[in-house]
Amino acid sequence: MAEIRSVTVGSLLQEKAEAHPDHEALVYPDRGLRLTYQEFDQRCRETARAFMGLGIEKGDHAAVWSTNRPEWIYSQFATGKMGAVLVTVNTSYQRAELEYLLQQSESSTLILMEDFRDTSYIDTLYSIAPELKDAEPGQLQAARVPHLRNVIVMGENKYPGTFSWEEAMEKKSLVSEAELDQRMASLHADEVINMQYTSGTTGFPKGVMLTHSNIVNNGLNIAECMKLTEKDRMCIPVPFFHCFGCVLGILTGINAGATLVPLQEFEPKQVLQAVANERCTVLHGVPTMFIAELNDPDFAAYDLSSLRTGIMAGSNCPIEVMKDVVNKMGASEITIAYGQTESSPVITQTRTDDPLEVRVSTVGRTLPNVEAKVIRPGTNEEAAPGEQGELITRGYHVMKGYYNNPEETERVLDEDGWLYTGDLSVKDESGYFSITGRLKDMIIRGGENIYPREIEEFLYQHPKILDVQIVGVPDEKYGEEIVAWIRLKEGETATVDEIRDYCRGNISHFKIPRYITFCEEYPMTASGKIQKYKLKQESIALKENTQK
Repeated sequence: MAEIRSVTVGSLLQEKAEAHPDHEALVYPDRGLRLTYQEFDQRCRETARAFMGLGIEKGDHAAVWSTNRPEWIYSQFATGKMGAVLVTVNTSYQRAELEYLLQQSESSTLILMEDFRDTSYIDTLYSIAPELKDAEPGQLQAARVPHLRNVIVMGENKYPGTFSWEEAMEKKSLVSEAELDQRMASLHADEVINMQYTSGTTGFPKGVMLTHSNIVNNGLNIAECMKLTEKDRMCIPVPFFHCFGCVLGILTGINAGATLVPLQEFEPKQVLQAVANERCTVLHGVPTMFIAELNDPDFAAYDLSSLRTGIMAGSNCPIEVMKDVVNKMGASEITIAYGQTESSPVITQTRTDDPLEVRVSTVGRTLPNVEAKVIRPGTNEEAAPGEQGELITRGYHVMKGYYNNPEETERVLDEDGWLYTGDLSVKDESGYFSITGRLKDMIIRGGENIYPREIEEFLYQHPKILDVQIVGVPDEKYGEEIVAWIRLKEGETATVDEIRDYCRGNISHFKIPRYITFCEEYPMTASGKIQKYKLKQESIALKENTQK
């Protein structure tokens, strides 16, 4: 069993650069960018010195709001070297969500791209912090986001109050290599270095505090489960802001000394082309991504013979998809991983030599140095093999807690270090786990975890809405879709389009309900509790009628 390493994110990269200086570390096929491990480490050191030159201190929070651009990955390792905490921001976030994250995380720096899809990130930020337009770069003082000082925009364009990426990088001249080495030496593997936001049943996202040790060791163990070496080339089309991208992708690949081949955004043709042209041996994705790749009209034209393994995670994997990934894509050693952000994230994973049936019907065994067991909900008694209960886990991978949120931390972490996942599971005699449901009513749509309460809290703010209940219904394409059951205030009328328009630009597109229905009352228990399971049953009937 692998030992638990005490190494920081920044030192891990330096170690690999010393071991394989001339080996390709990072390749962006669409940008013609190719960096060896030595060049990549140097680029990240320069970025770290620039961050220090901007006055960013060890322990400060630096948020990154961008797709999988090179600057994202430089920032990940730069913060890992100079000790600022990288706060990852979902690319789908809109104004209300970004404002909440910047306030709650107390981020002093925001690194962002100009726009994504139909959202101008710059305009969104100006609407939250109008003071930015008149501020000196690095001197922002904004009423609604009081901690924010530095804003760095990826790209050449100049925006009032901000540094362009190049301008920010010039600050490296203020900090020597020796000063960076000194900073690196002051970091400890048990310090928080990464913060990812996850929603909870309270409806408001929580900042999961992850240490160097959490994410470096999780990446190391995942790499060992997949038998990765420096000969592997990993295609990463999943977003960096998720643990899937930045841990199962980036840190897993770096632990093995492999070559990373990220894609800025997911596009099936680009994935197939990258795998074929770069001879990738590893491909990650949620099931919907693999489905899109397999169904690409030109699928047969791409030579995918280099593929060996990868990770499918994010939602349950249909057996036919798994078979096609093995038989048509040739990824005969593809694995399934299960976990959550609070566990860095992987708890269990199938191994490359597990039979296909096991890889489809289970989420594998625990990673090395990880404990997990199934308990009878509401007790600490371990369930018998084959008996359903809540999966709890303990080990190096468990988060420090939720940032500035001791109550929620206490709710999921007990005094013995066990993390309560809230997921229902069954463990078999051989130690393989299956995920059978959720204690709460979380909806998983296309690999995104959606918490009904968050959408309910948002829609409650609509002036015409008296009450709203959100449930999920099964969906062939996305796994689940969202249904909103809305009670209007007396005398009010509203349309489905009106509600959708209210959501657009304020909450992420994947959280906007697919089905909206207006009702007079909800099914209730005798004690006055709403029976969500009945709403779910009615939702399934509603969906079927809608599709007729």
